Amino acid sequence: MTFQTSTTQRYVLALGVSIGTVLFLLLGIGALGIVGDGDRDWLYLAAPVVSLAVAVATRFRPTGMATALAASAVTTLVAGAVALVLVALDEASASVLDVVMLTGLYAALFAVAAWLFTRVGTVRA
Repeated sequence: MTFQTSTTQRYVLALGVSIGTVLFLLLGIGALGIVGDGDRDWLYLAAPVVSLAVAVATRFRPTGMATALAASAVTTLVAGAVALVLVALDEASASVLDVVMLTGLYAALFAVAAWLFTRVGTVRA
């Protein structure tokens, strides 16, 4: 059994996953923190900023949104690498495993959203 979905439905799904990922990131930073106590979690806010900047520049078109969210996934990985250096320099702030796992989770969610945007223009037979 296959389900036929319209371009609009696929776009809304991809947009929902991307907005949900940003909200999940903000809640994760606000409630628990990723890099421990303090203001080091601001590094991860670069991902939504990059995503929004690219999305606006590409006028929220599906291919531009895919690029924006892929850039967010990469930005999240870079933020995680910087966070690992901060954790290594200050062992009491956070667990290396926690930083790696959370960074991977958020990067994967941004990557899934990017993939969903690549599927917006495809037509299933």
